Amino acid sequence: MRLTVSTCPKWGVRVRIAACVAILIALATACARTPDPVQTAWFVDATETSGLAFTHHNGRTGQFYYPEVIAPGVALFDSDGDGDLDVFVIQSADFHAPGGERAALHSRFFRNDLQVMPDGTRQLRFTDATAQSGLAVSGYGMGVATGDIDNDGCVDLLTTSLDGNRLLHNDCHGVFADISAPSGVAGAGWSVSAAFVDFDRDGWLDLFVGHYLTWNPSLETPCFGRSGRRVYCAPQVYRAQQSHLYRNNHDRTFTDVTTAAGLATQFGPALGVSSADFNGDGWIDLYVANDREENQLWINRHDGTFENLGLISGTALGPFGQPKSGMGVDAGDVDDDGDEDLVVTNLAGEGHDLYINDGKGAFANAAAVAGIGHRSLPYTGFGAGWFDVDNDGWLDLLTVNGSVQIPDTPSADGALAPLGQARQLFHNLGNGRFEDATRQGGSALLRADAGRGAAFGDLDNDGDTDVVIANNGGPVQLLLNTVGQRQHWVGLRLRTVAGRDALGARVAVTAAGGRTRWRRARADGSYASANDPRVLVGLGSGAGPVSVRVTWPDGRVEEARVEIDRYSTLVEGRGPTP
Repeated sequence: MRLTVSTCPKWGVRVRIAACVAILIALATACARTPDPVQTAWFVDATETSGLAFTHHNGRTGQFYYPEVIAPGVALFDSDGDGDLDVFVIQSADFHAPGGERAALHSRFFRNDLQVMPDGTRQLRFTDATAQSGLAVSGYGMGVATGDIDNDGCVDLLTTSLDGNRLLHNDCHGVFADISAPSGVAGAGWSVSAAFVDFDRDGWLDLFVGHYLTWNPSLETPCFGRSGRRVYCAPQVYRAQQSHLYRNNHDRTFTDVTTAAGLATQFGPALGVSSADFNGDGWIDLYVANDREENQLWINRHDGTFENLGLISGTALGPFGQPKSGMGVDAGDVDDDGDEDLVVTNLAGEGHDLYINDGKGAFANAAAVAGIGHRSLPYTGFGAGWFDVDNDGWLDLLTVNGSVQIPDTPSADGALAPLGQARQLFHNLGNGRFEDATRQGGSALLRADAGRGAAFGDLDNDGDTDVVIANNGGPVQLLLNTVGQRQHWVGLRLRTVAGRDALGARVAVTAAGGRTRWRRARADGSYASANDPRVLVGLGSGAGPVSVRVTWPDGRVEEARVEIDRYSTLVEGRGPTP
């Protein structure tokens, strides 16, 4: 059924809006009953066959402690420089367990032992290498960010938690050392999403850490639903914490420049963050999704400071001028016009937001027109990412869903209802609209989990994007893409002169037919997770070499020719290498 405003009764404006929302939620819920998947599923669940065995522990006690429903995130990154993506999954803990028992629960690191057979088939296999890696991080974990902090060409990790951050330095052999205290980024309080970004264009990655609420068990406030049953509180019951921006000192230490950069003037309960050049001036900006408060678009002023243009840009509020429960966020050029658009996932009943950029940092909310708004109404979205699922050249959207609130009405046996929801896959039609392709995605998308973090990357190096999903209180899930390799593609790893991934670099890829697609090297976005920093561009049926124009983070522009259906490395100032 097509849902439009004409579906709603023609009553007074305020009554009509309320009626519209109620009717659309009911209709969208009915439409969300997805039929059985077709045989040619776009994804298969490769969790068990790959050896990716991990289950998140949220420490749920029946006391409705607020953090129980927020974690975890997941990271895809090449820890040892062997050319394939490893997996790091965040673990949480029990709130009142003794120190020893609490430390027994820790995050897990899985080394990718990908094998390519003589006939070209690929066997994806993960080995639990947590003990050898030094990544057995304990505590009540939340999220993870990746980036090379010292330009040694090796990817480092930052984890967020209820109790601050952990910075883990990579020795370039996949072994990590905790340098949190001397680095100056340990911080304190509840942090969730973070992003490494070179905001001052000095060639070194700085760090933004989004903080959520001031909370500990002693501050837990009992909240109740209409039936009188205990429920999880709304975020407004607690006080928002200030997020932090750290400038890289070029010696594995950082300086907190939050106040100097102007970010201390406005803040909310931050859950998602994405970095991109939103106004096209060549400097990286920051977008922060806040929970039931205005979202912020921090525009870089080129002098070490930022200005929040969320309200002016049109990205702070929903279409009716209301703050939403912003959780997941990602930036990407969904309409192929050369600028960065935004998606923000929200609570069930609110619908996700799609902000289309005019190229100068002014946005229009196109969620309703695009077909995303009403279809997402029944879902509480967390992880989200723009990626080209079938390599037709247009960015599609996957959202990872899971409730944060049990129903106010008890079940027949009095048990707590599960928080699980299916995922949603939106396929870009190339005309400003998206179709619900969850059915084509396959049964792996229909599994009901309390989805939280989602990381996107090509795990088997076959030229399409796979997804790892971290579920709250449940097992991790690996979605292996089976459709993207049917069309042509080009893969790029962008490296600075110093040798690190050029996070923030923009790429224009022009195929033989003349169509140009714009992409960005990035590891942030989604929710509390870190993505493959490589750029993967679908070319559809187009064949032959493609021309690539790279705008590096420092503003330098270079052009090159690369072959299709393979990965190439472009090093700033040196051109392409295999």
